[in-house]
This record gives sequence, C-alpha cells and structure tokens, in this order.
Amino acid sequence: MAAAGLCEEGENNQGNMSLGNVKEESDNKPLSTEKHISIQSRLEDLEALVDLNGAGRKPCPLCPEEKFKSCYSHKLRRHLQNLHWKVYVELQGQRMCICHLPCPTTKPSPPSEQTCRLVAHFHCVVCSGTITRKTDMISHLKRHTTRGETQASFSLDPDQDQDQDSAVCGRTLEIMKELGTNVQLMPNYSTPQKSDTYFSRKMKTNRQLVFCSLAVLAEERSPLEALDAFGATGIMGLQWAKHLRSSVKVTITDVSDTCVTMIRENCELNQIRVAPGAESGSGSGSGSGSGTGPETESGYINTVEVNKMDANVMMHLRPFDYIHLDPFGSAVNFLDAAFRNVRNLGVVSVTSTDTSSLYAKTPNVTLRHYGASVVRTEYYREMAARMVLDAVARAAARCNKGIDVLLSVAVEHFVLVVVRVLRGPSQADASMLRLRRLVHCQWCEERLFLRPGTQSDDTLPCSCQGTLPGKTSVTLGPLWSGPVFNPSFLRRMLEAAVRYSMEDVQPLLKTLLCESDCSLKTSSSLVECGVVIKTLQSDESGTDSSGKRKSTDEAPNLIKKFKSDSVEHPPFYYSIHRHSIRGTNIPKLNKFLQFLTDSGFRASRTHFDPTGVRTNADLEQFTQVLRKEEPSLKGGAKSEGREEPSLKGGRGGASKGVPDRYQTHLRLTWTWIINGLQRV
Repeated sequence: MAAAGLCEEGENNQGNMSLGNVKEESDNKPLSTEKHISIQSRLEDLEALVDLNGAGRKPCPLCPEEKFKSCYSHKLRRHLQNLHWKVYVELQGQRMCICHLPCPTTKPSPPSEQTCRLVAHFHCVVCSGTITRKTDMISHLKRHTTRGETQASFSLDPDQDQDQDSAVCGRTLEIMKELGTNVQLMPNYSTPQKSDTYFSRKMKTNRQLVFCSLAVLAEERSPLEALDAFGATGIMGLQWAKHLRSSVKVTITDVSDTCVTMIRENCELNQIRVAPGAESGSGSGSGSGSGTGPETESGYINTVEVNKMDANVMMHLRPFDYIHLDPFGSAVNFLDAAFRNVRNLGVVSVTSTDTSSLYAKTPNVTLRHYGASVVRTEYYREMAARMVLDAVARAAARCNKGIDVLLSVAVEHFVLVVVRVLRGPSQADASMLRLRRLVHCQWCEERLFLRPGTQSDDTLPCSCQGTLPGKTSVTLGPLWSGPVFNPSFLRRMLEAAVRYSMEDVQPLLKTLLCESDCSLKTSSSLVECGVVIKTLQSDESGTDSSGKRKSTDEAPNLIKKFKSDSVEHPPFYYSIHRHSIRGTNIPKLNKFLQFLTDSGFRASRTHFDPTGVRTNADLEQFTQVLRKEEPSLKGGAKSEGREEPSLKGGRGGASKGVPDRYQTHLRLTWTWIINGLQRV
C-alpha cells in the first residue's frame, strides 16, 4: 500500500483544482487501512453494525446519543433505512451513507465546516475527506473519477496488493478494439480537458477516412513516411502500421509523457515494436522499417517510431510524405510547419473540431483564427470546409506550394480536409486564385462567388436588393472557391474501404463519390440506397487487372489525370425544406433529383445536409422546378380558388424569388412601422 500512497501524494501535488469543498494538499500520512463504518456495500452490512435481533434498547452506530437516543430494534431498523441508507452516494459498489458522528476531518475542511463538527456529512471513499452536502459529495466524486482516482483509500481485500501491476497508480484501464487494433484507455479518456490520452469513439469515421486516404497514397509510392502529429492513445498510427505493414513507416509523436507511455504500452499490446532510440527524436526514421527480418522473427509485425516532441518541432526537423493533424480545436497553428517539409505530391490531412467558430456561432473567433467573415447560412457546413481550405491554401502558398483538394467532409462534430501538395510558385499562384469572397443574400439564401477584382454585390441573380428595403446581401469569406472533392481519389478510397472491410464508412464514401460527380446519369452506374453511384473502374484508378500500380504512370501526369477526369461540381447546395412552398407536399428527395435531371440540370445529394441538393441551377430555377413538381395538399390554394403561387410575382405582387414566409414577415414589419409613425 506504500506505492499507492506515494502515487496519491504525487497526484495531489500536481492538481490545480480543489475537489468539491475539500482542499487538496499532499501529506506524508499513510492511507487508512480501515474504512469508515458509514461506508458499506449492502444494507445488511449496515444493519450488522448493531445486533438488531437482541432485546433491549440499542444506540445508532452513526448518530451521537444526544441526537438519537437508544431505541428498540424495530425503530432502529427504520432509522437506519430512512435516515442513513436512503441518502447514500455510490462509487463502484461502495455506498457512502450520511454520518452524524463528531468525526475528525482527515483533510483540511473549509472554515464553515471546522466550526461545527456535529453536522451531517459524508466520508469520501477515495480521499477519506468529509463533505457536508450530498450534491457537493456527488461533484466531489465526479472530479475524482474525471482524474482517474477511483481506488479506495483503504484496503478492501488483503490480496489487493498483488494486483497493483494491472493498474497504474490506482487507475483502472479499459481495453478498446477498433479495426483489429487494441488500445488501453484511461477512465477519463472522454474528457480532453482532464486527460492527456483523449479518445473519442465518435471519431471512428474520421480515423477510417484518414486510413483510406493513406492507403491510396501507399499505392502510389512505397515505402512512404507517415506522421501522426497528435498521438494521444496512438490508435491511428497503430492502425496504419498494423494493416499497411511494410508500405508505410509510421512516426507517432506527442508532447505529453503520459501519452508517450500509453502509446508504447499499446504498441506492445498489438505486437508492434517501438524503434530503439526513438525517444530522442533525432535521425531520419531508422528503425521504422518494414515488418520483415528480426522484428518478424521475434514476434513483432511492424516497427513504429514514438517521439516525445512538439508537433511543430517534429515537422520542422524531418520531411514526410503523409502528415495528419488532429489537435483539440483549430489546426491553424500547425499548418505552416506541416507544409514546410512535406514532400512533393505528398498528402496533408487536417481535422478541425472547433465547430463553434467554423459554424458561425462565434464570429469573432472565426475572424481571429481564419480571417474570414461569416454568418449563419443554410450551407454552413460546406462553408466551414471551404474556410479551412482557405487557411490551408494560404499556409501552403507561404511555402511556395499549391494544393489539390482530394476530400472535404463535415459530419458530426469535426471538419476533415485532405489535400495533395504541389510544389512550385506557379502552383501556389494557381491556388491563390481560387480564394474568393462570397456574396450571400440574407432573404432568399442566394449566393455567388465574386469574380477576381469585383467588389460590388450586384452580381446576384436575385432581385432582393432592388425590391426590398435596406441592404439584403453581405460579403463573406474569403473562402476556397474550387472543387472540394476529387472523384478519382474517392473511387480508390472506396476500393480501400472495401479491401479492409470498413463497412461503416462505405455509405459515406459512396455519397461523396456521387456528390463529386453531381450527376445521376453515368456511363456505368448502380443504385444503392436510392443514390446512383459510379462503379469502380480499374482503368480510371490507375491500376491494372492484378490490382498493382502501373509503373509507367509518372507523378505529374497522374495529377493531371486526376484533375481532368470529370467536370468540376457546382459549389454549395440548396435545402429542399428551406425553399419549399407552404401548403404543399414536399416531394421525395430522389424524385426531386430526377425532376432536376429531366429539366437539364446536374443534381445530386450532399453529405453536408440530408435534405440538401447540390445542383448547377440557381435559386430561381431550383424553386421553379420545386413548385412545378410539388403536388398540392387537399384543400390547398388551388381548391379554394386562390391564386396559385407564381415565381415572378408571388402572392400579392411580392418580390421575385422571395419565400412566402419572408413576404409575410415583411408586410408585418411595414405595418408595425406605419402604425408607429401614425402614433407619433
């Protein structure tokens, strides 16, 4: 138990927050070997403190004589159940009942509690401190759990000391398996502010997309050097090393000692060898070789280099072919270092989780991090992805490099962009020309990228600016105006997802592939889940019949082939619910896509919004097709003899292209203004 006591003392010295009402400070006192009588596992154990079967009056074991006088067994049993046991607080099977005894505090208490020793209180099973209120006790235990301190301060079992090797300083570890890779997790792994080894189960889609993009790059060049700049538990780098084997030399780095220790333990758990001398961070990755030779003979399947180093320092020291950035929050502080040493035609993937700034909830933070002006729109998810691409393109241009966008995804609580690096000033200039400002109409949600050198907002196809009072449009951005998908790269990612049995990410990749083409009519297609998707083509993916990479394809020609394999998809999308007509039924999304295709427009679903439609039609044409194909409800406007909604004039001669709900709001606003002027 001495080791556990030293462990608790070290953690108390490092803590910066007080747990509840108990002030934490280290002391040299050994942990208590006996638990307080108010801490029991069952009600029978609490009743066993007193012989309730005997005759005569008996005192309560948790109350002083002046508070509760001795009574008979039946009354004492009700007292223990209703007063003490009924208000217990539980932690891992140990129930802490309320105590009224004048107990001395084992740790310093606030002054208000030191003056009165007879108040009701709870005894903490972890630190043996006393807490007066039940709500404070619950918060106190939650803080213990968040920090991973769940071991009792007393010995529950005489043989407990023999199991100290399975827990680190009282922290129980959980083993989680994902994609055939096992990792150990701390009890507080889901709280990034309280844990260095943060792990999120919701980011499984992100990890699989990054894995597929690396697998595609491994087909082009082998072996390649890949960097997981923020290791945490190391699960992403371990998945690369375990499945891609000798084609990828994996380097995992993190700035935390706890994370580095956990990554090394997870390497042993997956039979992956840690490269010798990797902790120094110097060298060019020697030892991160393939899984053949001595490593295989000794039972290891691959070798991984693990470094304790800041991500910016690591990316400045060594070049890499693939770099993945996944910090907690925004990644803008690491983009310059990432593009400084990434090799030509390499790939950089960036995951941003600062959705509050990307989704226009905190515009001041958005302006500070990304230098862009934003408002909340119906296409805010795609605008967030284009905002990140704008920051990525600017960071690459500062290093005389351009980018080719391969993938952009905004689902759940993250935004992922994957770009290919093109070295040269001409490539950087071409990427900078893709950065433009966006004109957005706040009434009808119409939008249009400004042409280079254009500063006015008269280019919007809607007439809201001339027919409605005030300024209706705002200028947003700058944003990335080019395509956000690469169809050829997505097809090969889908092949990799099928090859490695990633069923969870395959529907998303199929939707992305359909969205990148933005067309329902393809030369060879199939229908899955109501969406038309191109079938996998070995010729278009640059592979022969055996599945191997064609050796005659050169890298520059490969990039040109990727860029020219299809027409660029239109930017942004329209929500069918946002622009529907009141009083009519909304058609099924698949039928409406067919309506747009029959009208001569390109149309497809979008993963950014389940009700969104990506099309090259403008808002007026989109609304016209929607009104033409929407069946009227029974008892609607046509059956009552009222005028059918018209695109040009609307109801009552309203403005063209303005939805009915905004026309009603406008009329009410003008009525309120006129009434106010008449009162004056």
